[in-house]
Amino acid sequence: MKKLLVVLVILLTISFTFGTINFWTAPNPQQEEFWKGMVEEWNANNPDAQIKWKVIPATGSSEEAILTAIASGEGPDLCTNIFSGFAAQLIEAGVLVPWNDFDGYEELLEKRGMVEAIKGWEFGGNSYVIPIYSNPMLVWWRSDILKEAGFDNPPRTYSEVLALGEKVAIPKERYAYAFIKGKNWWDRWYDFITHYYAAGDGAPYFDVQNNKCLFNKVEGSSGDAIGYEVANFIEELFDKDYDAISMIDNALYLGAVVGQINGPWDMPTAASVFPDVYPEHIVFSTPPVPDSYPADKPIKTFADTKGMVLFNFAKDKDKIWEFVKWVYSDPEHDKKWLELTNLPPVRDDLTTNELFASIFENNTGLKAYAEYVPYAVPPALTTFTTEIQDLMTQYLIEPLSLQKETAKDAVDRTVNEINKELF
Repeated sequence: MKKLLVVLVILLTISFTFGTINFWTAPNPQQEEFWKGMVEEWNANNPDAQIKWKVIPATGSSEEAILTAIASGEGPDLCTNIFSGFAAQLIEAGVLVPWNDFDGYEELLEKRGMVEAIKGWEFGGNSYVIPIYSNPMLVWWRSDILKEAGFDNPPRTYSEVLALGEKVAIPKERYAYAFIKGKNWWDRWYDFITHYYAAGDGAPYFDVQNNKCLFNKVEGSSGDAIGYEVANFIEELFDKDYDAISMIDNALYLGAVVGQINGPWDMPTAASVFPDVYPEHIVFSTPPVPDSYPADKPIKTFADTKGMVLFNFAKDKDKIWEFVKWVYSDPEHDKKWLELTNLPPVRDDLTTNELFASIFENNTGLKAYAEYVPYAVPPALTTFTTEIQDLMTQYLIEPLSLQKETAKDAVDRTVNEINKELF
């Protein structure tokens, strides 16, 4: 991918053919339906700024499809489905326009309630990405099993999860909490980084300016480093057989595990395939935190989020900005988005604005996710996302789950390996 970025920078000096505004969006049926309607309405009322809309071509990945198209002079002017790591690569390549260069930018942030959310996307004092949706990662618990074990509420702290394990865990049959999400690099977002944000009140895990890992540098509520706190929790879960390296498929719904991290995208499948379990026997909570974490303090979590970028070779930048403002300044558009996609738009008033009340009345799960949008933190805006998280899998997650290293040793070695790789 980085070779493509080099080619991209070179080819930006070549003149492009300008015409209508080329707009690409995620290859997702629900999102496609939303954007189709937006573009049709815009085009009907703006004959001097017509938008040519298409979904990102289906290739190996959206990122490769976008880069290849740009290098060939056929890329989009405006594009959605951009995650933080890819955004960082595009910023480094110098091909994006900062949204804060446009008049009315601050007003749009205020109107949509994105003032805090946009901070997680800032790089070098500029905002190159407008976040479209934010999926806070929450824990799904089997409320029926919790009740049988004497728990009126989901466990909030590490010790409460361990106490649950003592009551419900049956070796090789049932586990208390599925911490590990898998072996892929992106799984680290949904296990270690999610719990790191929770334990550290959203503190950064990576210094993007100096390319340094912070797992053993930032102090948590206990006075110990946040990374140590989280790793100690993993170590205890596996030492006591309250978690397992791998779970059977659909372990939560089959009662083989009592709690696990899920996203809102899991709700439709759960309702369709396991209607006897979801939603009646599922309760939601934030990720568990160290016992020392203040009881009255909100708990942060990881945000699975994507955004929109503007490429600097686009000709009609001011017209594109007018389109973007039109889409995101009208809460009716966000309502339609939420209805079609079930992906919470980045607004801080989702559960207080009456406009959205009817959507949440019959979808308590979606409401639970919407409530945590203000507390969801996006990943580090770094070009080294895959490298960092592959090393996390190799030196942190695997040794701890296989009980081959102590928590402190695993964290320290991971930090050293990441910093060495990025030096």
